[in-house]
Amino acid sequence: MRNTLMPASLAMAAAFALHAQSLAGDWQGTIKAGGAELRLVVHFTNGGDGRLTGTFDSVDQGAKFNISSVVLQDSKLTFTVDAVHGSYEGKVNADGTAIQGVWSQGQPLPLDLARGVPRPAEHKPAKPSDIDGAWMGTLDMGVQTLRLVFHITNTEDGLMATWDSLDQDAKGMPVTSVTRDGASLKIELKASAARFEGKIDPDRATIAGTFTQFGTPRPLVLARVDAAGLRKAATPPRRPQTPAKPYPYREEELFYENGRAGIRLAATLTIPQGKGPFPAVLLITGSGPQDRDESLKGHKPFLVLADYLTRQGIAVLRADDRGVAKSGGIFAPATTADFATDTEAGVAYLQTRSEVDPHRIGLIGHSEGGTIAPMVAARNRDIAFIVMLAGAGVRGDEVLVAQVAAGNEAAGMSHADAQKVGAGEREILNVLENEKDPAKRREKLAGLIAADRLDAQIAVLTSPWFRYFLTYDPAPALRKVTCPVLALIGGKDTQVPPGQNLPAIRKALEEGGNRHFEAAEMPGLNHLFQTARTGSVPEYEQIEETISPAVLEKIASWIRKQ
Repeated sequence: MRNTLMPASLAMAAAFALHAQSLAGDWQGTIKAGGAELRLVVHFTNGGDGRLTGTFDSVDQGAKFNISSVVLQDSKLTFTVDAVHGSYEGKVNADGTAIQGVWSQGQPLPLDLARGVPRPAEHKPAKPSDIDGAWMGTLDMGVQTLRLVFHITNTEDGLMATWDSLDQDAKGMPVTSVTRDGASLKIELKASAARFEGKIDPDRATIAGTFTQFGTPRPLVLARVDAAGLRKAATPPRRPQTPAKPYPYREEELFYENGRAGIRLAATLTIPQGKGPFPAVLLITGSGPQDRDESLKGHKPFLVLADYLTRQGIAVLRADDRGVAKSGGIFAPATTADFATDTEAGVAYLQTRSEVDPHRIGLIGHSEGGTIAPMVAARNRDIAFIVMLAGAGVRGDEVLVAQVAAGNEAAGMSHADAQKVGAGEREILNVLENEKDPAKRREKLAGLIAADRLDAQIAVLTSPWFRYFLTYDPAPALRKVTCPVLALIGGKDTQVPPGQNLPAIRKALEEGGNRHFEAAEMPGLNHLFQTARTGSVPEYEQIEETISPAVLEKIASWIRKQ
């Protein structure tokens, strides 16, 4: 984009051209957010015609992006980086040596830029220590697992390291510091607001410890790994259902606005071959920050589902959650009700597309998305049908208690002991629901939650999303749904147990007078609708199947009948 100027004289135009040229070169700055520190470098190049171009580097993440557009008018500088859905706006000082401004990527953050680039530290190698080499471990994040690798090297200045997050395709990221005191090892990762603290075993084969990020500690055991092990770990797991390009349909990357929230959502629309208009569905992700493919445990369920339905003649829209990947907004403070407005924005967008039949737009929601679908359909009569995949039929606190018990039993705990753990969860939730005084609430929770996990757990349990989820009852919305409903839950689902939720869904729909529904348990399938042995969460990643073909066919055939 060419810079614009309305000069009062040719002298002013010449001065502006010199100013623009003077910005060419390297600029550096640091973003600080939530305990994380990211060093950024901007490289500006002058094209000789008054136009600036450039690149944008995230030093601590080992990533480089092209700057999409740059505008310099007087002393105001703005540029955008479409690859990360980010933008910068700043003011250049009089002598062109500093820029004071704000970087926006879901939320605004101060970012001042100064001339130069961070000088890489030069560390001369020293005799290898007894822990030099690669160490790998798997971090359980709940909805997904992440394999982390730390590459430790001894230098004349002490231990140094880089690290990889294999499942996020991030490699060679710098470590802030490595500190060793006997068998104790501490690795600081300021760019990710994280640290690892562990104990080196006497045989130097493992380092068992805790990985803490944004205040939340999780166990992590690192083990030595050789070059062959690293190559094997870097090999993607087999996912035979993941589609490969070229696709036999149109695929369009796009953005649409949620005007109520003031955010822009990034999405993919897939359109069948042939002459429309086509029936269409909007896919709604489950809980936690999810991308448009609902990527978790190495699977991309929504990519598989969208591909299957589009080949069956159904247009599919799927979006990154707010604040995730390329979508704007901030994820953390949002509740299920907020995500419902994002869904409504997607429906409104589909209604603008000539390829889509506006009278045949439906919703398919998985897990929390299965709760959002009837929430939206209850107040929007333009919704032609909804599919609830592992959607709840009872209040969130009831689901959580059953989930804790079922998950522990699937992991090998006896039924009686699993029920006791579930009862303990009920005690915690009772405190959250009934004790309004923060000090008293903390005191009561301290007797129910381990001390080393107390602060992190309180932060999660008192978050806006959790507070809303805890007491939200989907039954009233289900009673208001008049469009056809397909509700499916896997027989081995330990996160939304079918025995608890399917009867409640049937009851609510019947009480509302809806006779156009099917609520069915899918035998042998887990929460992701994979053919499963136990239904436990760790099993998700081990299964090659992403979604049971029987479920894909059932969804498609049911939609065709509506």
